[in-house]
Amino acid sequence: MQDIVSVEWLVLVALCAATAAIAVWWLSPGAYAKRMEHDLLVGDGRTDAVFLFDDNALIGWSSGASKFIGENADGFSWSNLRDQLSRSYPGLPQSPAFLKDVGPLVLSGTAGADSREAHCEWIDGITRVQLRRSTLEEQNKSLDQELTTLRAAVHQAPYPVWLQSEEGDVTWTNLAYDDLSHKIRGRDADFAQPMFDELDEPKASGRPERISIALEENDKKLWYNVSTTETEAGWLCHAVDVNAVVDAEIAQRNFVQTLAKTFAQLSIGLAIFDRNQQLVLFNPVLIDLTALPANFLSSRPNLMTFFDRLRDQRMMPEPKSYSSWRHQMADLLEAAAEGRYQETWSMPSGSVYSVSGRPHPDGAIAFLFEDITAEITLTRQFRTELEVGQSIMDQMDEAIAVFSKDGTMSFSNEAYHALWNVDPEASFAKVSINDACRNWQECSAATSAWGAVRDFVLGTESRDPWWCSVAMRSGETLTCRISALPNGTTLVRFHASEPASLPATQQRFLSSHP
Repeated sequence: MQDIVSVEWLVLVALCAATAAIAVWWLSPGAYAKRMEHDLLVGDGRTDAVFLFDDNALIGWSSGASKFIGENADGFSWSNLRDQLSRSYPGLPQSPAFLKDVGPLVLSGTAGADSREAHCEWIDGITRVQLRRSTLEEQNKSLDQELTTLRAAVHQAPYPVWLQSEEGDVTWTNLAYDDLSHKIRGRDADFAQPMFDELDEPKASGRPERISIALEENDKKLWYNVSTTETEAGWLCHAVDVNAVVDAEIAQRNFVQTLAKTFAQLSIGLAIFDRNQQLVLFNPVLIDLTALPANFLSSRPNLMTFFDRLRDQRMMPEPKSYSSWRHQMADLLEAAAEGRYQETWSMPSGSVYSVSGRPHPDGAIAFLFEDITAEITLTRQFRTELEVGQSIMDQMDEAIAVFSKDGTMSFSNEAYHALWNVDPEASFAKVSINDACRNWQECSAATSAWGAVRDFVLGTESRDPWWCSVAMRSGETLTCRISALPNGTTLVRFHASEPASLPATQQRFLSSHP
């Protein structure tokens, strides 16, 4: 009996010693770390990729993560992982320490990601990243959702979409195609017969081609940009309504034609350059004025080439040197862009052009060339006639002064200047009838004649002609004659001749001597 008790005690002691040894091994740091690492590497599936990081250093990974790590596991860090996964899983932290502060993160993968989502968490100093793959049920559910979305997107698309076989039969359509077919062909039309039967061009080019559908009830056409994509089920076709674009193009074309007809009737040469300084529009008058060939203008020369050709044709003022001409052209362009360019070109041929530059929207510049030779010639002739008339008046002995309707002196001759010792041209201010009367009064004896002259000029009394004799302070007697001219102007003449030949009935104010 005592032996049995001794054996039991020995067994008990052995079991306690073994248990203590196992407990010491289990609680040792190395074993705990290995066991923890093993648990953390276990994913939800055998193919899940799991990464373990101690700070930024990789300390463990599953077999599914090997394709991300490659052969250089020792140099693989958190930054390497983030570089590979940041596009597929937006929001992956810059540093593992971020997870310690904010807690676990679940990041949804993009469409191009291998796994559905990424789980990131911080566990007792270890950062764990698991890329979870979808289960078969989840994949099927996701595919069903995607299929439902795609069907809704295609069926509810605002433009016609259809599938066409190699034989040319329509095998599937969306709602927009059906609505268009009912509108054009009615509800009894053959479904397999395509509305768009000229698909050779888009099939061959691979680009959208403009195709029209004729409406039977009128001569109108509906225009669409049709594109095709070859698939296993046939040709997938898309038609985009471009009727608004076609209408706008027609309106623009008609507008341009109207402008062209209008420009053709102008007597002013027009040249419009776009923002790239290319000639985009000109009228026939420009050809006549500049003598530039039509084929040259039609080739859309740039602005500098255009003015170079004008210089070669001697259709602009001859520059002193080519370099100075270049600077002149730069100044011209700057002034035209600001709307400040306005010059008169005198040609070697004798012609005179008025050239102006005007800015237009979007950086375009318009130049207008107007032949003002006749106008300049007429102006010069008129100026010459005025100068000749002035010379004739200056040669007369009679002193003459002409006053306008408002009382301003508009003309006087040299005899008048010498008689009254004045020179109206020497002053910037205009000489009024009051100024003239004051001057006359200073040089003559007192008389009320000057007041009557003033009233005559200003139209406050009768405009019948009259004359009077005026005694000068020098002792000389002058005859003053006042007569009306057209448009309310007045002619005042002074001469020293005897008044015997003048009508006595028109005399006023008997002369008085100083």
